[in-house]
Amino acid sequence: MTLIGDLMEMSTLAPHGACLSWRPDLIWLNAISDGMIACALFVIALALALFAWRRGRDMMSVFRNGFWVLAIFLAGCGATRLLSILTLWVPAYGVESLTKGLLALISVGLIAGLLLILPQIMVMQTRVQLQQAYAALAEEVRLRRKAEAMVQRFREIEATESQVRQAQRMEAIGQLTGGVAHDFNNILTVITGTIEILGEAVKDRPYLAQITNMISAAAARGADLTQHLLAFARRQPLQPRNVDVNAMVIEAARLLRPTLGEQIEVESMLAPDSHPALIDPSQLSTAILNLALNARDAMPEGGKLTLETRNVVLDQNYAGMNSDVVPGNYVMIAVSDSGKGIPADQIEKVFEPFYTTKDVGKGSGLGLSMVYGFVKQSNGHIRIYSEAGHGTTVKLYLPQAPGAADALPAEAGPYELEHGDESILIVEDDALVREYVVTQIGRLGYDTLSAGNAAEALAIIDGPGRIDLLFTDVIIPGGMNGRQLAIEAQTRRPGLRVLYTSGYTENAIVHHGRLDAGVLLLAKPYLNSDLARMIRTALVVAT
Repeated sequence: MTLIGDLMEMSTLAPHGACLSWRPDLIWLNAISDGMIACALFVIALALALFAWRRGRDMMSVFRNGFWVLAIFLAGCGATRLLSILTLWVPAYGVESLTKGLLALISVGLIAGLLLILPQIMVMQTRVQLQQAYAALAEEVRLRRKAEAMVQRFREIEATESQVRQAQRMEAIGQLTGGVAHDFNNILTVITGTIEILGEAVKDRPYLAQITNMISAAAARGADLTQHLLAFARRQPLQPRNVDVNAMVIEAARLLRPTLGEQIEVESMLAPDSHPALIDPSQLSTAILNLALNARDAMPEGGKLTLETRNVVLDQNYAGMNSDVVPGNYVMIAVSDSGKGIPADQIEKVFEPFYTTKDVGKGSGLGLSMVYGFVKQSNGHIRIYSEAGHGTTVKLYLPQAPGAADALPAEAGPYELEHGDESILIVEDDALVREYVVTQIGRLGYDTLSAGNAAEALAIIDGPGRIDLLFTDVIIPGGMNGRQLAIEAQTRRPGLRVLYTSGYTENAIVHHGRLDAGVLLLAKPYLNSDLARMIRTALVVAT
């Protein structure tokens, strides 16, 4: 109470009170005002200090230091205000003077600093300018993204055009090879059949029998080459069924182990939930064997061969990057090796017929082309991944079958030639082949009629002669193909049986890679036993 009383007693004020005319109202107004100003200065100083401490890393050092100096200066100014109040009662003029002197020095430094950073402050952007800069930056980013999207689009277009050019090139090569295979098959049909007859005639003469065996083996190699060419051209007749791919791979691995040798390890990675594939099982087996033999040749020092199966989904995005792919469910078979790999500049050429990365004389160049054509004809997809020195992986994407796997047919045993006395009309445009077929069918006891085109065949059909079977090539001159001729012939002679033959099917009796229902086809070249068996089959099957 004594201290409060002393403060309230005007007579106890220091002589400084004389400046305020010893008026209590002025004295208290001055004290309260100085207190409020001091509080404001302290608060501002604290705010500046906190800002410099929290945001100092985001500012230039000159501005950060300026904020700290200004905060100290304002705190000092607040202290002088408090000292002014104190001197109303206590004559602490020395302390007040010392404080103001320090503030004066700080103010000089602060003014100098402000003058130094004034040019930088003047060029600082305003809020409106920052908004404009941000808008310009956003527009630049938008334009850059648009440009990048255009570049990406151009790349996709270029890649698509490259795929189209490659597909057109492969299609052109396929048409050429298919036509060559057709003509070659006609020649092989005669060679294969006649050498078989010759072999029977000289079987008791070892020297001549050896020669006929050599000719027969050469003809078989030629037939194998034409089959590879037809597979690449997608002109081979397929008989797809629901196939258990795991069982096919297991059987292939069993056959491969003795062929590949002990220096190559064979590993199977089969998905237990792998779905059946809608595929021709014999062609699939041949494709796997071809890929495995290619892998063997890529590992002359030994290595590892991996056979893998898995269910996959090729979605719309993948189809967008591969124009030949139809989105859907597939069964993937991968054949991988740890061999020397394929250089990047040769990857696009490996599916072309007669192209090989092997040494001269070590490959025909038809293995991968056969696999390529078979997969494409089966509505599948094929990709090859390789890196020089790190091996190769070929992935076959086969269409998933709608149902359970079918049981594979048992292998047929030896067939004895069966004769008959029916009448057969033979339609073949190649005179050499026609003469051979007429002779062979006649040797089996059948009556034969022959024609070189559809018009001649229809003239014979309109005649009075007996005809039990029409044996026609699929591709014939005269404005009709073999299928059209058969339809017209059955119209004129209901119940007429039909057997087709061809070395190049096109789309007359094969659609979507498979034989039409109820169609019997004897593919060229063929043996006499195959000819006899298919004729009897066609004659006993009701049409």
